[in-house]
Amino acid sequence: MRRVWVSLHRWLGLFMAGFLFVSGLTGAIIAWDHELDEWLNPELFHARASDQPTLTALELADRLEAADSRVRLSYLPLHLEPGHNLGVSVDPRVSPDGSLPELGFDQLALDPVTAKVVGSRQWGEFAFSRAALMPFLYKLHYTWHLPDAWGIELGILLLGIVAMIWVIDCFIALWISFPSRRAWRKSFAFRWRQGGHKRTFDLHRSGGVWIWTLLLLIAVTSVSMNLPFQVTRPLVSLFSPLTPSPFEQISPVTLEQSRDPLLSRAEAIAVAQGEAQRLGIQAPPGGIYHSAEFGLYGVGFFTPGADHGDGGLGNPWIILDARDGRVLSADIPGQGSAGDLFMQLQFPLHSGRILGLPGRILVSLLGLAVATLSVTGVLIWLRKRAGRVAVRQRAGKAQPVTHDEALMQ
Repeated sequence: MRRVWVSLHRWLGLFMAGFLFVSGLTGAIIAWDHELDEWLNPELFHARASDQPTLTALELADRLEAADSRVRLSYLPLHLEPGHNLGVSVDPRVSPDGSLPELGFDQLALDPVTAKVVGSRQWGEFAFSRAALMPFLYKLHYTWHLPDAWGIELGILLLGIVAMIWVIDCFIALWISFPSRRAWRKSFAFRWRQGGHKRTFDLHRSGGVWIWTLLLLIAVTSVSMNLPFQVTRPLVSLFSPLTPSPFEQISPVTLEQSRDPLLSRAEAIAVAQGEAQRLGIQAPPGGIYHSAEFGLYGVGFFTPGADHGDGGLGNPWIILDARDGRVLSADIPGQGSAGDLFMQLQFPLHSGRILGLPGRILVSLLGLAVATLSVTGVLIWLRKRAGRVAVRQRAGKAQPVTHDEALMQ
């Protein structure tokens, strides 16, 4: 039976090796995506003028949309960071003739004093410029930049399936790492001095054993990040009720079919603030997004500098109907059913942000470890394969030459 599990681990590992190698390396990098992005692209982030802004973020957003009727903001930070441009996300706005303009960008950097556009880029585009690098790596991490087809996000689906296989293989790998009770200590040891294949083997087996819990954690959260509505939420709901998400209850439309919201951003923020006060949320409004496909506003509550949700379960968000301002849901970290809490944990655990800076360091190191396990697994297979080929070749040479073979020589 052990031989069956070893063989299954080998072939599952070979199938996953390339995916996990890339995801591990990119995960180690994008743990620092905001810092690296700002370092690589100071022109997008750092304000050129030294003048103090006199306009609010809402006023800057209004000026942008008034100056360019082709765009409609999809995300707006509400805090102006000193010395920084205002970075916003945009969707194309449907033209009067019903067509959707080709913008060539979905992120803009606005001068905080004049609202002038000082930089733009298309998030996640397949390009190798400095401006595109970090979004490119981020999207590569969970989609491999595979195109969508038949209404399916193929890259997200594929890597979600890989993650599910990874979860299963974690248990198989743990089982075969302890061949006997007497030799269990060997599964934790590293033969550093002996080098060569023994060191490679120990890096793969013992290294995997030492960080097994963390590997399983990353594998499970990977499934949750890529397949939340297809896999994770249905499974969790079998054990604990989940608060329905507006994104599950509303049928989305295309951008071409979408319309401008009837509720202004300022009105949406006012409604959300009232709900936040009722719920006891102390933080100020920190950001607002508009989902044109679902016709929703989302207002997040966080202090300046806390927009990435470092530490804990993240920031609270209140979701509104963009047409009439009805409050549809309030996602408050730490509140809800056991299932809700489980779902809230997924991104903070996967990104390490639940522990703040130490967690991000740990996730970055873990990404390098995943890449190392992938490489050592392939090296072990190649060595064993070469050994089997050599044995077959020696066995073939040892066989007596038949009459027909002699005629062919």
